[in-house]
Amino acid sequence: MWKKLIGWLVLAVIILIYLSTGVYQVGPSEVALIKTFGKYTHSTGPGIHFHLPYPFQSHVIVDVETIRKEEIGFRTIESYGKISYRTVNEEALMLTGDGNIISVEAAVQYRIKDPVKFAFNVINGKELVRFTTESVLRERIAVRTIDDVLTVERDKIALETAEKVQEILDSYDSGILINKVYLQEVAPPDQVVAAFDDVNNAKQDKERFINEATKYANDVIPKAQGQAEKILREAEAYAQKKILEAQGETQRFLSVLKEYEIAPEITKKRLIIEKLQTVFSSTKNIFVLDDSGTIKLLNVNDLIGGDTK
Repeated sequence: MWKKLIGWLVLAVIILIYLSTGVYQVGPSEVALIKTFGKYTHSTGPGIHFHLPYPFQSHVIVDVETIRKEEIGFRTIESYGKISYRTVNEEALMLTGDGNIISVEAAVQYRIKDPVKFAFNVINGKELVRFTTESVLRERIAVRTIDDVLTVERDKIALETAEKVQEILDSYDSGILINKVYLQEVAPPDQVVAAFDDVNNAKQDKERFINEATKYANDVIPKAQGQAEKILREAEAYAQKKILEAQGETQRFLSVLKEYEIAPEITKKRLIIEKLQTVFSSTKNIFVLDDSGTIKLLNVNDLIGGDTK
């Protein structure tokens, strides 16, 4: 009697333990995918749930809210609470469009947008994201020069990579959503850093010389233009003055000519007297030597007919 009762109790415990294998808990950022005889049937949200024990039903829990990250060209190492980084050269070294080698360290952030596709269509989601991102990133680097990758095209490369990776993952029905791709470090390889620095210094010197020359030109050219404008204006003023003087002389000559044609002798004498007045205006007496060698005093007042005081 007791043996039979104990046997039933043991059987009941075994059944309870077996049934308890169907109890499962889903976290706040997770969903559970329920499979009946190996085929997906429905999903459950956060909380404690129950399904039929194996082999009737089973479940797969997928975190759909947490942002995940994959690293390309480097690995994050955490040791005793300290975080350090290790470069992975076989991933980081990439070839640019102008034949240079560059070291690129990138990271891709993603999350699960369709847990059913992620759980049942993808074998290893982490590797899929990392390899796809590395492949697309190499392709984007290969169509640009090293200068573009290091400077103006850096953000554009990251954006194009994210868009292309998302397109490829969607074609695989992976259920993965790419949040962001960012280039953490872009630099020449250690072996050519010195030569690359020399090239950059030469470029900077070139830009400095160009800027200095431009500054000097901006200072000198306006001054030269102003000086040229001043000389031009002075020349124009001088030319105008001479034209006016010539026109005045012409008018005076024509008026004298008219008088001369009316009274030649009188006009001739008047012109001689005017010239003498001009020549001797500041002279009172003039001494002359006549044909006999005698020095005589020439009275200017008598000559020009007036007082020179």
